[in-house]
Amino acid sequence: MNNGEIVELVIRRNNLSISELSRRLHVSRRSIYNWFTQPNLSFDIICKIGDTLGYDFSSDFPDLFNGRESRMIKYITTDRNLEEAQNSASYWRSKYINLLEKHNEILSYNPMASQYV
Repeated sequence: MNNGEIVELVIRRNNLSISELSRRLHVSRRSIYNWFTQPNLSFDIICKIGDTLGYDFSSDFPDLFNGRESRMIKYITTDRNLEEAQNSASYWRSKYINLLEKHNEILSYNPMASQYV
């Protein structure tokens, strides 16, 4: 079996319709059907599908995941949980702090940039 066929099998076992998967991934149904025919489906697409399904493909594709830091999510959230998290103050506070840390890191590498801020 090629990569696309394995992904298709997992999707069908999870009882998620292709229409629903395409909606969640923001791609066309045709794109998903094209992925099923690809012998070397990209690592990024496999991870996106796995995130959407809540499925870890690392056991199905040990060669792809070998030596890479797993990009599969550890805690799967539903759309509703994600929406609730994004509406919470702690979520936005965390995003703001991360942004400030990145900004400060950039300034520390280029002290001349701070004169423009």
